[in-house]
Amino acid sequence: MKQCLINDFKKLYNEKTHLLYFSPGRVNLIGEHIDYNGGFVMPAAISYGTYGAVSLREDNNVYVYSKGFSKEVVSFSLNKLSEKDLDNSWINYIKGVFYLMKDAGYKINKGINLLITSTMPTSAGLSSSSSLELLIIYILNDLFNLKLSKVEMAKLGKKVENDYIGVNSGIMDQFAIANSKKDYAMILNTETLDFEYVPIELKDEQLIIVNTNKKRGLTDSKYNERFNECRKALSLLQNKYNIKNLASLSVNDLEDIKKYLNNETLYKRVKHVITEQNRTILSGKALKANDLETFGKLMNESHISLRDDYDVTGIELDTLFLESIKQNVIGARMTGAGFGGCLIALVKNDKVNDYISNVKKAYLSKIGYEPSFYKVEPSSGTSKY
Repeated sequence: MKQCLINDFKKLYNEKTHLLYFSPGRVNLIGEHIDYNGGFVMPAAISYGTYGAVSLREDNNVYVYSKGFSKEVVSFSLNKLSEKDLDNSWINYIKGVFYLMKDAGYKINKGINLLITSTMPTSAGLSSSSSLELLIIYILNDLFNLKLSKVEMAKLGKKVENDYIGVNSGIMDQFAIANSKKDYAMILNTETLDFEYVPIELKDEQLIIVNTNKKRGLTDSKYNERFNECRKALSLLQNKYNIKNLASLSVNDLEDIKKYLNNETLYKRVKHVITEQNRTILSGKALKANDLETFGKLMNESHISLRDDYDVTGIELDTLFLESIKQNVIGARMTGAGFGGCLIALVKNDKVNDYISNVKKAYLSKIGYEPSFYKVEPSSGTSKY
């Protein structure tokens, strides 16, 4: 990959002097749709991600070529950052970083030449957008010596997603991508941003991400609908409970909440948040004890809750889940926002080939096209490459 980046950059911009960077994607092992509800999540960066080669310019122009999206080099001026690009929507994740960093007062007075390429599937729930955001933030922090901490980088990435792109996402994706550690997941408190690393000791097991290959974008999905349902439920419950967020409630509160809300849909959303919060805490304890069997059961329960109570799975993800269970995996669940995207499965090494073959065949038969499989390892966060 490194030599390809070097050769492609020289060919594109006729420059030998440049710097290389890598920003991983992330998988959330458990704790889905919790980050905007103020609770604990358990993400890990993965070995697939976004690579960038960059050089500093002497003018105010930014030139970008994406091997995945571009037919030609796309450019914009540092003087016109508020205007979104309607023809190349992917460039807005880059433009948004420049806009909000300059708006926050960071001195960015020169443009760049940039080549980006990714080994991640887009719109698959592995946070390719946050990977790109953190790549650009890290690059600008490095080039202009801005001295941002990794936490500040994560907060800035979230602001780009919320304020410039228009998705009401939490901070989990950006935080995990900025702060992850190789061979570890993290338990992150999305309310306080306190976190701890949890070892993932896989000796006879393999984490496999299965992409449904159903395309979906967060802004086009029901993501914001779920966000708003949770906000509505929180507003109603704050009349009864002294809480800042839904994840502050416990499973012992569920019976009273059902009576108080008197709304089946909102109750089911709250039920998922509360029980998923509990599963995340128990998963942390299981991984610390290297109890993968318990962790696998909690993964399965998480998917069922996301299917039955949060209603964010769909036939593609549910087919992958049910076929995974038939293959006697240690555990499986949808990961990411849902509505398509990916499933993550924990599979015994000696069962991997059969798992891939059998799930692929069953999925093709039911859905009409094949899923894609990625063997992943917990990775470090965004860095120079």
